[in-house]
Amino acid sequence: MAEITPKTPTRVPQVTFKTRVRDESVGGDNPYRWQDVTSDEYFKGKKVVVFALPGAFTPTCSSTHLPGYEKSYDEFKKLGVDEVYCLSVNDAFVMNQWGKHQNASKIKLIPDGSGEFTRQMGMLVKKDDLGFGERSWRYSMYVEDGEIKEIFAEAGFTDNCPTDPFETSDAETMLKYLRARK
Repeated sequence: MAEITPKTPTRVPQVTFKTRVRDESVGGDNPYRWQDVTSDEYFKGKKVVVFALPGAFTPTCSSTHLPGYEKSYDEFKKLGVDEVYCLSVNDAFVMNQWGKHQNASKIKLIPDGSGEFTRQMGMLVKKDDLGFGERSWRYSMYVEDGEIKEIFAEAGFTDNCPTDPFETSDAETMLKYLRARK
């Protein structure tokens, strides 16, 4: 369990996410339109679990991280969680396609395309060694009405980390934390 440090905010950053939503009035083969969604729209008045990961379509993110939360979604709801969000420094097009590829029907995928939310969380790292550029460090957090109550960040936070730690930001760690709160 990672402690909230002076570098970690106590509230979620206030940003505007650039999302794409299906809108049949657009017509054509790609009936989607841009829609700005603010941090308040995602977090205000809600109990939310967020898990952030380095990238859509990457091995651990696709084989374990997202599927674990998708599988556990109903248990999160039983524990009083309103929403479960997956956040990555990827654009809306990539996040939408990854969600379809993963059959993610319960988890909401949030594109942090410019990395602004991740930067303000203090979780932006360079992954130039893999050709990824700047990405999110792997972490999860529990948020109530925009206030960060707990955060589980993987150990070894560093630019160009030679490994991909995945020990504490998994669904089971978050479930154990939420069960203990009851």
